[in-house]
Amino acid sequence: MRFSRAIVPIVLCIMLLSFAAPAQRQKGRTAKPRKPVTVVSPIDTEALKGLLTKERQGPLLVNFWATFCDPCRDEFPDLVKIDKEYRPRDLEFVTVSLDDVEDIKTSVPEFLDSMKATMPAYLLNASDPEPAINLVDTNWRGDLPATYLYNEKGEVVYKHIGRVDLVELREAIEKVVAKETK
Repeated sequence: MRFSRAIVPIVLCIMLLSFAAPAQRQKGRTAKPRKPVTVVSPIDTEALKGLLTKERQGPLLVNFWATFCDPCRDEFPDLVKIDKEYRPRDLEFVTVSLDDVEDIKTSVPEFLDSMKATMPAYLLNASDPEPAINLVDTNWRGDLPATYLYNEKGEVVYKHIGRVDLVELREAIEKVVAKETK
């Protein structure tokens, strides 16, 4: 009798565990890794040249950055705000990542998604980034982040190497956006 009293709770525990284990395993199966939403396009030096020098309807803001760059990551939320604030006022804003090409479908779009970035995103696809860096600015040594503002003629009207000063950037944007609306 004592033996049967001890067996009943043990059997009940085993039965409960057998029902719970498959539910736990199935729960793990349905959780698939989330694919990034943001599309990052490769851009070579010639395409970058075309992007920077073409005449356009309004100003262009370009931010060069990388996921491995802490100041880049720190300033990105502010740049997303700039994009949301000035896009309705005809500011075109693009980002150019200097990460490895292998990161074009992983860490770069994942980071942009986490920042809720909606501006066009490119990744420099060049075995040697030096010609692209010199194309942007012969005085730039490739330090990140780097931010350049171009007017409608494709002329640099503002540049900043390192984490951008938001007040200074807004003042520069206001000047070129105000010219566009006149």
